[in-house]
Amino acid sequence: TNNFVILCSEKGIIKKTSLEAYSRPRQKGINAITIREDDHLLEARLTSGNSILMLATYAGKAIRFNERLVRPMGRNASGVKAISLSSADDRVIGMICVDNEEDDVLVVSENGYGKRSSLADYRETNRGGKGIKTISITEKTGKLIAIKNVNNEENLMIINRNGVLIRLKVNNLRVMGRATQGVRLINLKNGDIIAAVTQVPAEEEEEE
Repeated sequence: TNNFVILCSEKGIIKKTSLEAYSRPRQKGINAITIREDDHLLEARLTSGNSILMLATYAGKAIRFNERLVRPMGRNASGVKAISLSSADDRVIGMICVDNEEDDVLVVSENGYGKRSSLADYRETNRGGKGIKTISITEKTGKLIAIKNVNNEENLMIINRNGVLIRLKVNNLRVMGRATQGVRLINLKNGDIIAAVTQVPAEEEEEE
């Protein structure tokens, strides 16, 4: 069962709140987190109380820790630091909450490169650190834009800025070492970049 909601911001702040705190929403909404003026809310995830959390940044770093290291807080609290950003223009691009340690970690960069790595490649650390390299960021790869936990029963849907959607089978992506550059997942033309990545169950492919 999912007992908590974990919120994550672009500046690397996370907040864990009991799901019960949201059980009586008002028509005008209720405050979920106090966000600093220069920050933005990025993700909200339901967790078990014992999930593995991973956050990744624009600069290609990622951090892994257990959610037990984040104590539950009230709705109005602002949260705690999950990862230290490497520069003023760095930001968190995604958070995954993993309950199945057999899942792999997939990261995708804006110029269409991606890499599937074993979760075990990312050692557990305390929250708040700088993280470790998740993909080698170069001019060719572009910055990191997505992190997902994946398995062989899923497909990837990749959408580029021009609205073109590509579907890939996760099964076709081999597991690679954490610090490598990855492989080209999608060919982009004329300076186009990837806008969004999501995963869908593989059987949905047959519905078209």
